[in-house]
Amino acid sequence: MKFGIIKERKNPPDRRVVFSPFRLEAFKNEFPQAEIKVESSDVRIFSDEQYKEKGIDVVTDMSDCDVLIGVKEVPLDALIPNKKYFFFSHTIKKQPYNRSLLLAILEKNIELYDHETIVNEENHRLIGFGRYAGIVGAYNGIRAFGMKYELFNLAKAETLPDQKTLIERLKRNQLPNIKIVLTGSGKVAHGAKEMLDAMKMKEVSVENYLNKKYDVPVYTIIDVLDYNKRKDGQVLEKHDFYNNPSEYESDFERFANVSDIFIAGHFYGNGAPIILNKEMLKSPKCKLKVVADISCDIDGPVACTIRASTIAEPLYGYLASEDKEVPFTHPSAVVVMAVDNLPCELPKDASEGFGEVFLERVIPAFFNEDKDGVLARAKVTEKGKLTARFAYLQDYVDGK
Repeated sequence: MKFGIIKERKNPPDRRVVFSPFRLEAFKNEFPQAEIKVESSDVRIFSDEQYKEKGIDVVTDMSDCDVLIGVKEVPLDALIPNKKYFFFSHTIKKQPYNRSLLLAILEKNIELYDHETIVNEENHRLIGFGRYAGIVGAYNGIRAFGMKYELFNLAKAETLPDQKTLIERLKRNQLPNIKIVLTGSGKVAHGAKEMLDAMKMKEVSVENYLNKKYDVPVYTIIDVLDYNKRKDGQVLEKHDFYNNPSEYESDFERFANVSDIFIAGHFYGNGAPIILNKEMLKSPKCKLKVVADISCDIDGPVACTIRASTIAEPLYGYLASEDKEVPFTHPSAVVVMAVDNLPCELPKDASEGFGEVFLERVIPAFFNEDKDGVLARAKVTEKGKLTARFAYLQDYVDGK
C-alpha cells in the first residue's frame, strides 16, 4: 500500500503536517511493507531535505498513491479521483461553505476519512490538535492581559519555535494577583492547564476561587456542572446535563464576577445554555478583562465572541454596554482572543504530536484488517455515496 503526505494548499498557508520526518521514519520501520511518499512543499514546517535525510521519497506527483493524508481542506481542483483521503473536511456539521467540497468528493469517487470522525467505540475522538490549541490559547490570553494593561509585551506565539519557549517567555513576566477561570475537561482545556501549571500558577478549588482572596495569581478549572445548573434546582449527574441540556441554565455569572481572565476550552453541544451572555457582560459586577475563547463558536456560548480573530490580528475589544466591537485598547472593553486556528501558531510541536498519535491509533488499521473498526467508523464516503454512519448529511448534499 502506498501512502502519500500531501502539500497543504489552503490559504492562508498552514505549516502543519500529519507526519514529521522522524515519525515517517518510525512508520517505515514499523510497517516496512508500506511505501511512503511526501509531496514537495515550500510551506511545510519541515523542509523537503529533512524528509530526504530520513530516506523518504519527496515527489511532485502523488497520483500513484492509494492513501493521501493532509491537514486542511484540499482544493477541489487538487482532489485526485478514486483515492482514500484523510484531512479535516469541515463538512460533517453541514458547514455551508464546504458543501461543494463534499459534492466533489462524491463525484470523484473518493473515500473520505475526516480526522474528526476517527473515534473509538465510545465515539471519543482518537486524534486532534486540541492540546496545541489549548497551549497557544492560554499563552495568547495572558499575552492579551499584558498588552491591555501595558504590563508586558510577549512575542507572538507564531514567532517562537515550541511550547518550551512559550513557557520560558511567560515565566519572565510577573502577573498581579489575578484570577483565571478555565472551562473544559478535554484536550483543549488540559493543554491550557499545562501552561498555567508550567508558570507555577496556583490551582484552587471552585469554592475557594469564588469565596477567597489571594495575594498571588490563581486559577480554577471548571466542568459543565460548575457553570450550569438545573432550572428546577435538582443536582444530578453530568450525564443528565448531556441528555437534557434544555433543562439547564448558565451558572457562570458567579465566575464572571470574580474572574479577570476567562479561558474557554469547553466543548459546546447543540441545545446547551449560553455560558457567558450579554447581560452578564453588561453587569457592573462583571470583572472580566480578557476572554481567550479557544473554542471560538461565533454567536455561540460566549457572547463577546462576535467574530473569529486571526493570527495576524488576534485581539479585538468588545464593548458590552453597546454590544459592539471596539479597539481592544478601549478602557471599557473586554479583550477578546478568538483565533480559530491556534495550532497553526505552533506547527512543529503540533505536527510531531499529531503524527505520534496517528501512527499509534490509525495506521495499524491498514495492516490488521481494521480489527478495531477505526477505519469503518471514520469513513464518510464510499463508492460515490455517503456511508450509513453519515447518511444524515444527505439533505446537506442535496442542498436542502
